[in-house]
Parts: sequence; structure tokens; C-alpha cells
Amino acid sequence: MKVLVTGDRGYVGSVLAPYLAGHGHEVVGLDADLYAGCDLGEPPTLESMRVDIRDVRASLLEGFDAVVHLAALSNDPLGDLRPELTFSVNFEGTVALALAARDAGVRRFVFASSCSMYGASERDDVLDENAPLRPITPYAESKVRAEEALQELADDDFWPVSMRNATMYGASPRLRLDVVLNNLVAWAHTTGRIRLLSDGNSWRPLIHVRDVARVVVRLLEAPPELLRATAYNVGSGAQNYVIRDLADLVSDATGCSVEFSAEAASDPRSYRVDFGRLERAFPGLELEWDAASGVQELLAAYRTHGLSEETFEGRPFVRLRQIRHLIEIGDLDETLRRTSARF
Repeated sequence: MKVLVTGDRGYVGSVLAPYLAGHGHEVVGLDADLYAGCDLGEPPTLESMRVDIRDVRASLLEGFDAVVHLAALSNDPLGDLRPELTFSVNFEGTVALALAARDAGVRRFVFASSCSMYGASERDDVLDENAPLRPITPYAESKVRAEEALQELADDDFWPVSMRNATMYGASPRLRLDVVLNNLVAWAHTTGRIRLLSDGNSWRPLIHVRDVARVVVRLLEAPPELLRATAYNVGSGAQNYVIRDLADLVSDATGCSVEFSAEAASDPRSYRVDFGRLERAFPGLELEWDAASGVQELLAAYRTHGLSEETFEGRPFVRLRQIRHLIEIGDLDETLRRTSARF
């Protein structure tokens, strides 16, 4: 297929785009490239258009068989920076992109949603796709609204599917250190200690970025009845973790002690997730990574590329810090659009 990957210059996209190309697809990226230069190792190299998703028109999407939509303001702290911009990019941008895709005759539309929409679940059992959605951040709320809009756009010729991805981890050319396991390993590698900013008692489902890519491949091959207006929790039941247990895994691998921030408190975002719908729809799908193997991969990547404490505490691999930097130097306007032609 000819596949457009939005956000191909981001944490997931810089892994996913070459993975799809390696599986025989013709892949083109589309990204505002807000994280240019924020690289761990070699930067992404596949063909990519530098366009804000809010500015995409149908003419740009003609000839594509599928859109894999990753581009977003990508976490809770970034969403809190300017909530209205999170809705502009993550909700309104997604709807505009989907309408353009439908008008261009694109049938498959794979949307990167998030398990974070389960929010403060207030339940002890695992949550399937029919569980109440309790988003408690602008980021999570933007994903809920985007999913609802995509379901309304679905018809016989347009097949949007939502991937409610678990919290991701793993090495990437566009590393993020503002996701839990990547962050804990970075603490250990750069400082010799593991620091928790919460009490560590919250539940999180996790998934490796390359396992997300495996799921996308299956969705691109799936018949429309498995896609159209459907949401899948994406992960595996074996990877529902308590955050303190993740810290202990890192401690076991590194010998570093676990400490708590002076401000550590309970995190209301706590949920365990059921992935049975995905497993039933795609029998034989195997996710290859778990947190223990992810810790080893991350340690190796940090050592290979010389991740330092200075870089860890700097801006390149923390999305909120990079966005603030671009605003401060005038490279982003008040709508978070690029201001300079050199980009």
C-alpha cells in the first residue's frame, strides 16, 4: 500500500515508518518536525513532508491507500501548557485530516489514541473497550473527542480504527524521556539512582514502540469489518504494571536504589486494561517485548549514544521543554505553527 504516516518524525513514527517500509509498503511521512535535532543517534531519513496536520487538504492525500495518524501534542504535561492548543491539534486537526482523507478516497485511517482516556478508573478490575471513559487531562479528553468524531465519519468507504495504545517505551531515533520506563532507566543510567515523582502505586499498561508497529501492520492488512468505527486496546495483559514494580525492575538491572521525590504523592491516573478484543480479532499476533527486556534495550541505547545527566535534564528528549524552547526563540507562533521558512 501507499501509506501516509503523520508524526513520522516523532517518537513512534521514527520507528514505525521504516518498519512499514521494511514490510513492503510505500511510506511517506508528514510532520511539522517540532523535534528536529532532538535525536538519539541517526535522525529519521524517510521521505517526509513538513506540514502541520491542521493545514492538510484532500489534494495532498490523493493516491494514498491508508493514513496512519500519529501526529499530536503528545502527553499530559504538554497538554496542560495550553489546553486549547491540545484540542486544536489533537481533536480539530484529527477531524480535519480525516475529512481530507475521506474526500481523497483514502479508506483506511488508523488513529493513534490512548489508554489514558480511562483516567481515574476507580475500579479494581481490568478495563475493556466498553468501560467508562474518565479522561482527567486535556490530552486524554482530546483523544476521547477525536475517537467520537471518527466513529461518526465511518461509512462503507471510510474505515477509521482507533488504537488505544498502552504507555509506550523503548529506544527510538526521536527518544522521549517523559514516558515512565524510559525515564526511570534514564535516571539510573545518568545519576546512579532511580527517582519516583509519585508514590508508585498506580497501575499502567505498557507496550514497546516496535510492538505498536507490529499491530499497525496487522491493521493495514485487516478486512474493513475489523476496522470501521472500532477501538482496540493495544497492549497485553502481562504488561499491566504497578509503577513501583517498574522501578524495582530497573533497580534489579542496574543496582541503583529507588528514592521518592519530596513532592511524591498519589497519581490519580491508575488503570489496568484488558486486551482481549485485539487478541480475538488478530489471532497469532505476538507482542515480543516486556518491561524487563525493554530496560536492557534502553540501557544499551543510552550507553551507545552517551546519554548524559546534562542531556537528561535538558530539553531534547522532553516534549514540553522543546516546545517551550521553540516558543521562546520565536520559531513557533501562538498557535504552535512554524514561523520560519527554514523549517
